[in-house]
Amino acid sequence: MIEQTPDCLRIVAAGGGTGLSTLLHGLKRYAYSAGRPAPGGPLVDIAAVVTVTDDGGSSGRLRRDFEVLPPGDIRNCMVALSEDETLLSRLFQYRFASGRGLKGHSFGNLFLTALTHVTGDFALAVKESSEVLAIKGRIYPCTASDVIVEAELDNGEKVSGETKISRSRSRIRRISLKPSGCGPLKETLEAIEAADLISFGPGSLFTSVIPNLLVEGIPDAIRNSRAVKAYFVNLMWQPGETVDFSAADHVAAIYEHAGAKLFDYVVLNTRPMGASLLYRYAEEQARPVENDMERLESMGVKIIARDLLQEAKKIRHNPEAIADVAIELAREGRRRRLAAQCV
Repeated sequence: MIEQTPDCLRIVAAGGGTGLSTLLHGLKRYAYSAGRPAPGGPLVDIAAVVTVTDDGGSSGRLRRDFEVLPPGDIRNCMVALSEDETLLSRLFQYRFASGRGLKGHSFGNLFLTALTHVTGDFALAVKESSEVLAIKGRIYPCTASDVIVEAELDNGEKVSGETKISRSRSRIRRISLKPSGCGPLKETLEAIEAADLISFGPGSLFTSVIPNLLVEGIPDAIRNSRAVKAYFVNLMWQPGETVDFSAADHVAAIYEHAGAKLFDYVVLNTRPMGASLLYRYAEEQARPVENDMERLESMGVKIIARDLLQEAKKIRHNPEAIADVAIELAREGRRRRLAAQCV
């Protein structure tokens, strides 16, 4: 069971890839740690729910060779919640540049794979690895089942696997998990029930965000939770997944797959992006996601529009900025839960 800490805000963040780890990195400075808040911030209990459908790169090779769930997104979330400068967190991100059979693998992926075989359980391996890194939060795979994601495209073709889906050039009509009927960990459902905020994104819509909602029991648990529910919209189109998608298109796709309207809030970036960066992205058929606010409002969601951009060599969300929004929404969720208890 989840430890009950009266003053602790509870945030469940779902997704995968670099988007989820960006949010977790920002939230870390507020994290619950031995009953003490980070300097200048509130106590926050963080639970990350991470998709496990990756089939590319190091994760895909380990999945095929050792029949384990893909460790890459889990590893990134662990490092995001660990102390940035610790030797162990740097070790987990170390990637072998050479070596027969080792080239391309990260140490953290190998560690999680080995520990899965030692413990006999991937979720337990994640828990034990998290303790080794002394992370500030809890991380749960969205399911313990070995699943792949399959996409039905507008041209009628069906494509299996994240890697092939991300390379497709036909619009995605719908995705599903194979085999169907996979369930979540009970700890995930407990975290959702106790949450003040449940957030999705930022992250790849069809391969990081939506797969979490295809696990049986998770959509119902979210609907029944008194938490505030929010979606952090991506900054850019993703070639192979969301070309020409507006913010409302993202939300509509999530609602269609979840079978319900889930969100109270949609969080948008308003800061313009640099012309030189946009030119580079346009060469890869990626443009900024349109903030079609009127259509979003007609869908019954409230909008938070802020400067959320961090520009470097790539266009990314600013971890601190999106974490600040998450804290605001968690506080609202806490007020909502307390009000409901008084009725």
